Amino acid sequence: MRRGNVNYNLVLAKLDSLYDCKIRDCYDKPEYLKTVLKEVYREDYDSIIKEIRLELGELDTEEIGDFMNLLLK
Repeated sequence: MRRGNVNYNLVLAKLDSLYDCKIRDCYDKPEYLKTVLKEVYREDYDSIIKEIRLELGELDTEEIGDFMNLLLK
């Protein structure tokens, strides 16, 4: 889900149009991100979640763990 990727831009557009929010807003509303990621990435959703987990893994706080758990439900 790197910047410049067509799907990444689609995620941003859908978050904006459906929920009037940005990626950073999804920390408080992970269900928004989950819904959009599942719609955009469909069968690749699990691999995208793994990428996000790897990127956030460096932070490894309880809050990040809770956020990731909500995306995995």
